[in-house]
Amino acid sequence: MKQQKSQVILRGVNRDSLSAKVRECMEFCHWQDWVAPNASVVLKANLCTAVREKWEMSNTDPALARAVCEVLLTRTKRVYIAEASGLRQTAWEAFAVSGYNEIAQELDVGLVNLTESPWTKVTVEPAGVVDLPRIMLDCDVFITLPVLKTHALTYFTGALKNQWGCLPQYDRILLHKHLDPMLASLHRILKPRMAIMDGIIGVEGRGPANGKPRRMDVILASTDSVALDATAMRLVGLDPPRARHIVLTAKQNLGHMEAKQIEIDGDWKGHATQFEPAVLDRAIAAMNYMSRYRWFVKYALERDFIFYPVRGLVQILRRMGLVEGG
Repeated sequence: MKQQKSQVILRGVNRDSLSAKVRECMEFCHWQDWVAPNASVVLKANLCTAVREKWEMSNTDPALARAVCEVLLTRTKRVYIAEASGLRQTAWEAFAVSGYNEIAQELDVGLVNLTESPWTKVTVEPAGVVDLPRIMLDCDVFITLPVLKTHALTYFTGALKNQWGCLPQYDRILLHKHLDPMLASLHRILKPRMAIMDGIIGVEGRGPANGKPRRMDVILASTDSVALDATAMRLVGLDPPRARHIVLTAKQNLGHMEAKQIEIDGDWKGHATQFEPAVLDRAIAAMNYMSRYRWFVKYALERDFIFYPVRGLVQILRRMGLVEGG
């Protein structure tokens, strides 16, 4: 029996056409077939920073989230936008700086801080039993809204990596030692029905929050998050097999990664480009290793008077070329 190919839609956008293009992407993914009337729908935005100078390139464009909500609201009023707090900011701060408070007020959709919402214990291999937000497990439909970015630890961050922010613990960095296989497990458990990727402004180089913005004015969507991530990577000249979490998820038959297994609807040549990849230098590798220790996270990463001076020193050493290499 011939295996059915995954479908990915690619569309160029501008401020005037974004809403219509989002609707087109959702219709391409047959959203009305799996969003029942009055269904509860959770949108997971990628809001990884509350820094005003960085949010526009690092966080999901609020205009894209608004357009998705407007489509969903024609069928259900139970729409929620979710994000978890992190070490350096709360979800509420990220919502506010990114313009999501206005969306919630004007469209009457809910904002959910996953860190403050009820949790339930779930086995997420290979970490074992961890807490996950009940709203993510109980909702009728989960849609992920990632940003197209490079990532120093995972090489690329898109639909699959955005689910790391579904872990409600603000100190989920403690689980980074299981990062790649946990992303595959989270995808299997959370079962996103669709991913719409924000490539309006992507991030290349030292992503996801400290890289360089790259305006692409494009969005991509699919019901297969693996295919979407692999396609987005190829679009910007990155090599999908280098992203271990995508490889592991594909090996579990949770999506298609190979180009021959994916059909693309859109102007590929008009949007294809080359991103500068992220570099896993010695400083990032060392921090990632040490982050498995609770004392390091609590007494170093969480303490601004320690974290920021050390980061400043590392930035100087980078400019001197003394921390390159992995």
